[in-house]
Amino acid sequence: MSVQERKQRERAERERLIVATARELAEQQGWDAVTTRRLAERIEYSQPVLYSHFRGKREIIGAVALQGATEMAAAVRAATAAADGPRARVYALARAYLDFAARNPAVYDALFQLDGGLVYAQEDTPEQLKDAFAALLESLGEVAGDGVHPGLFTEAFWAALHGLATLTRAGRLPPEDAEPRIALLVERLAIV
Repeated sequence: MSVQERKQRERAERERLIVATARELAEQQGWDAVTTRRLAERIEYSQPVLYSHFRGKREIIGAVALQGATEMAAAVRAATAAADGPRARVYALARAYLDFAARNPAVYDALFQLDGGLVYAQEDTPEQLKDAFAALLESLGEVAGDGVHPGLFTEAFWAALHGLATLTRAGRLPPEDAEPRIALLVERLAIV
């Protein structure tokens, strides 16, 4: 291995450490606790080293969001692959999405609530975000109904799931009614 390759590997490892540490800190104490000073202390590198990877917290949030998008897409695909039939896939998708949001609140915030400097729904949207949307579209496109654009249906269904996730987490919706909400959403919107 050349010196250049070793340096690139070490740089990639430091970047993964920064992102993992930011994510861990955010999940434990919230995003307000994530500062470049605290990250530098936790990873045992100087702040200039941290800044050589990310220009600031906004870019770190974006990196966590991209990682989360990849994980969410994988969770949705795993759940829907195990389901039998279009309606069962939509139920599985809804559960997997809401479970991901509940288990990873800081990552979910990085994806959908905070400014991570990412572009959504545009040509230059990062591939991880496009793939997360594609994971939803794969199952939801099947149940959009005649004459309904699958992408628009996916956006509307996703918006409903996002509302359920954020309102439940904020204590505005009682968590014990999650299953009836999912059933209502799927039965009323998914055309099979």
